[in-house]
Amino acid sequence: MFRAIGVLFVAAALVCGVSGASAAGGDEHTIKLTVASSQSTSLAWVGTLHTLIVPELNRRLEARGSVYHIRWTEAYGGALYKYQDTLEAIDIGLADMGWVGTLWELSKLPLQNVTYYAPFVSDDFRTTVDVLNELHRTVPAMTDAWTAQNVHFLGASALDTYHLLTKFPVHSIADLRGRKILAPGPSAAWLEGTGAVAVDGSLTTYYEQIQTGVADGVITILTGAAPNRLHEVAPYITLVGLGSQVTGALAVNLDTWNRLPQDVRSVLDELGPEYSKAVADEISKRYDASLARMQKEGATVTELSLEEKQKWLAAMPDIATRWTAATERRGIPAGDVLRAYMNAMRAHGIRPLRDWDRPQ
Repeated sequence: MFRAIGVLFVAAALVCGVSGASAAGGDEHTIKLTVASSQSTSLAWVGTLHTLIVPELNRRLEARGSVYHIRWTEAYGGALYKYQDTLEAIDIGLADMGWVGTLWELSKLPLQNVTYYAPFVSDDFRTTVDVLNELHRTVPAMTDAWTAQNVHFLGASALDTYHLLTKFPVHSIADLRGRKILAPGPSAAWLEGTGAVAVDGSLTTYYEQIQTGVADGVITILTGAAPNRLHEVAPYITLVGLGSQVTGALAVNLDTWNRLPQDVRSVLDELGPEYSKAVADEISKRYDASLARMQKEGATVTELSLEEKQKWLAAMPDIATRWTAATERRGIPAGDVLRAYMNAMRAHGIRPLRDWDRPQ
């Protein structure tokens, strides 16, 4: 469906001159690039596009003595496309580059969702993103997945660990039975065995969905919950620690990438891992502040006990094995990626509550 309407968006974008790596105003050394996101700059992984990528690319080009300069068009907050269309928007060139939400791309980018099929592994978002970037360097299938979508991967973005925000208090997983909980994409599998019903959505839709009764709560991140004021409609915060996840990446349209001069590509390749680190740094600053802010504004904060976490895990089916089997039937090496991910996490000193790559 998006491709059908996407053609219209692309036509409009081209008329407005907001897309495509092209010379500006006849100056062959000025390159027009559009960077975009479906979400606002209040979120770390989007704000870092504005604060790091946009100014730093030109600064480094100048420092290198490059003849090239980027004329940027920035389009955030869904100005060009909505949350479920981030991959296809970059694929078709609606934007030259931007944040792609991999968690909505279970079919097209299954390997990029490996962390979601291994919950309760680690709350350490720095290690999580470092490992996913490492997998992109060492496992060809990871980068091949992006290339198949006409996209060039630059750097992953990880989030702080997932918790529960609900309209009702949660002291045990039994309290979730029969409740409608927002859990988009692969995170829906985390609710299996709890008796809760998973509902799809995104940070931009959660508030209204909870307010209108579409959902009773949400599994989400505190750094996203606070700026979206989710605690106003779901004032019970239960610290669960389902784990830090990689939900997306900075990526570039492959046609744009191939047209860019080599020195521009070299700087962008440098900036990819720095983008990952900058997002992690920003999340680190925001996590405690987000929790404190919501608590100050009336939220009730409790922590789920280790015993209840273990009950949650015991009730959850082996979602990792189910995912790897289904994905490998498509000829995609999900088992290899899962093992590489878990081995790398353990090599970094992480002790998961469950070793998803080993028989239970």
